[in-house]
Amino acid sequence: MNEYVLKTNHLSKKYQDNIAVNKVSMSIKKGSIYGFIGQNGAGKSTLIRLITGLAYPTDGTFELFAESSKQGLIEARKRIGTIIEGPALYPHMTAAENLEAHRLLKGIPGKDCVGKALAIVGLQNTGKKKAKNFSLGMKQRLGLAIALLGDPEFLLLDEPINGLDPMGVVEIRELLKKLNQEYGITILISSHILSELHLLATHYGIIHKGELLEQLSAKELNEKCQQYLHIKVDNPNKGVTVIERHLETKNFEVMPDGVIKLFGYVDSPGKVSAILTSEGLIIEAFMPMGEDLESYFTHRIGGVQHG
Repeated sequence: MNEYVLKTNHLSKKYQDNIAVNKVSMSIKKGSIYGFIGQNGAGKSTLIRLITGLAYPTDGTFELFAESSKQGLIEARKRIGTIIEGPALYPHMTAAENLEAHRLLKGIPGKDCVGKALAIVGLQNTGKKKAKNFSLGMKQRLGLAIALLGDPEFLLLDEPINGLDPMGVVEIRELLKKLNQEYGITILISSHILSELHLLATHYGIIHKGELLEQLSAKELNEKCQQYLHIKVDNPNKGVTVIERHLETKNFEVMPDGVIKLFGYVDSPGKVSAILTSEGLIIEAFMPMGEDLESYFTHRIGGVQHG
């Protein structure tokens, strides 16, 4: 079984003089939730359009379920579901009628999938209510139901939480977790809202001005963002000894310039400084450091522009 549902190799897309996607090489593991983050206009939607066949690469290649030939990609795309630039709904149809219309368009045999998809997203009891009267959150769930027709193994969702109220965001988040954990669906979710993605994603890709800056797991990201006390004293060796003896911890790191990074005591700076001073050490620098998730991404892409 192939470990990856998607691998791109120097994938590029150019529109006249604008390079929307620039030599992107990314990989998404089966079973993961891949948070694809970047500014509006960074290239997230364009890359999703390339994968789904709504646009064609200028250069580079990609594999979808290990398929890369023209015919192979056609078959592989039958195993994916998508929401791009908002769900395509028929406003004067009910939820069930919307799904039936899309079922016929996709050529999916049997009507059982309609009821199944509605039940998964919690819209099985909407009856004769027209889609035009749905809340934005309900419309997004209906869009997900449409994407779930045909039992896809891979969902590509372009800004599915954009514009939702807090309750709608929570509903979509919990639904995506359910799809991933209970149904084993791999998910790519693009967004510029990191505060929500970090509650959901198992892996991240950071894109900026069409270029993939970094890929990392949630664990790696949390390690990079770990908070610590930045401590510089006149005698680093003695400082380490004092910390080990009085704070009873070895959870620190000594840098080549003698700076001590002390983890685990960010909330007790007064206690740490008092112990160091009482042992006759001169404190030359002492401050909490480290980045939260938002500031880390902001630093990597040079500022997030919301819109």
